[in-house]
Amino acid sequence: MKIMLRKTGEGYAVYVAKKDLEEKIVAMECPCLWGGKVTLANGWVFQLPDMAPDTRLPISVEARRLEA
Repeated sequence: MKIMLRKTGEGYAVYVAKKDLEEKIVAMECPCLWGGKVTLANGWVFQLPDMAPDTRLPISVEARRLEA
């Protein structure tokens, strides 16, 4: 699923265009964000691709949605 990640004042947010949904990331598996699972405020879980820790945001990526 195509998602857009961006940095906010409090952390990170994800925008899912197909669902017209924007939610904050409330939990990250990896402190660098990339290559691990992230949990959104609404309970959705995404597996993010491996990318360099210094990847500039905002960025659109292909992420896999997992069961919560």
